[in-house]
Amino acid sequence: MRGPGTRTRALATVLLAWCALLAGATPGTAEAVWTEVAPGVTYRSFDVPALDGPARVHLLSVDLRESGVGVDLLTPGAVGARAPMSALAGSRGAVAGVNGDFFNITETQHPGVEATGAPVGPAIAGGRVLKAAVPTGQRFGPALPPGTDTREVLGVGVDGRARLGRLTLDGAVSTPGGKLTLGGLNQYALPVGSVGVFTSDWGAVSRLRATCGTDTDRAAPCSTETYEVTVRDGRVVELADTPGRGPIAEGTEVLVGREAGARRLRSLTVGDRVGVRHRLVADGSRVPYRFAVGGYPVLRAGEPLPGLDARTSAVRSAAGVTDRGRRLLLMALDGAPEHRTGLTIAEVASVMAGVGAVDAFSLDGGGSSTLVARDPDTSTVTVRNHPAGGVERPVPNGIGIFARD
Repeated sequence: MRGPGTRTRALATVLLAWCALLAGATPGTAEAVWTEVAPGVTYRSFDVPALDGPARVHLLSVDLRESGVGVDLLTPGAVGARAPMSALAGSRGAVAGVNGDFFNITETQHPGVEATGAPVGPAIAGGRVLKAAVPTGQRFGPALPPGTDTREVLGVGVDGRARLGRLTLDGAVSTPGGKLTLGGLNQYALPVGSVGVFTSDWGAVSRLRATCGTDTDRAAPCSTETYEVTVRDGRVVELADTPGRGPIAEGTEVLVGREAGARRLRSLTVGDRVGVRHRLVADGSRVPYRFAVGGYPVLRAGEPLPGLDARTSAVRSAAGVTDRGRRLLLMALDGAPEHRTGLTIAEVASVMAGVGAVDAFSLDGGGSSTLVARDPDTSTVTVRNHPAGGVERPVPNGIGIFARD
């Protein structure tokens, strides 16, 4: 076992390496210079020493001021679906990208309940709101830094600037018996006692998972009091005691209630007129997001958030913002055996600061960490890091980079 002195010396070595990054040096033996992926988009990889062994960083730099460069959310076409990053990027013609949010990957605590594959946090693609955040106690992924929750996002506004923020669901259901506050939008977990809405963006996966667990305990049993109401063209057309599955047509909305929410929905009958409205509100900003993905912040205004985990190393992905939102940095660590020890979250914050990020954001890691980019003379992307486990893990979304040739 390493003693405190050994660990302190190791930390000093890491800090020196990060200082070198700040000065423009590129430690290690990987690609030490930037290579152009497309105008305004460059890539490099380099090694950094870390407390649990060397880590290899794969990094994209995206100049949002460059004409033709854009960023958007990559999805498989449904919130409750997954696909490999290379397929997500290839299907949209992206020139590069990195995996996105943490997601509902397993349901071992709820036998017979299907894992949805849906992401944890809010999601906006091309200005279209796809989903809101699950309750914080229902999230998958490492512990959040103090003071953060599942509403945290990284995104690009309609002004073309990248920024960190928080998106809160604002919605209501109008019924003959009165108005209900909307507790969820295309989420794999609804707050206890609430009503959520599922739209055609959700996909075909079961909606039952939304009524399992509690706001503070993801593993808690599924609710025994549920109800589902299908609304088409503003009128109730179907009622059910248990949430169902299957595609939801355009113009159709499915309301799912649990506990008190289920009791309120039971007052509806076929033919009742029902209206549903929803939006995501950006805290502290009037500039709407054109693209947004969930995760959590690790660096703000050049300073690591307090309470970041400095003990658990893993393969990770992250994004950074610099140049007043005009440059986006996307990072994924290598999962090859010699680098698989990865970085702690505290180290991720320091490395992102070292490469110039003012704000930084943690994305899903482990087997999900995947960075893709095309070669300048090709039209298809390739995976630039080695995903942990040796193959690409299907993911629910990713950050896609688009550019003109």
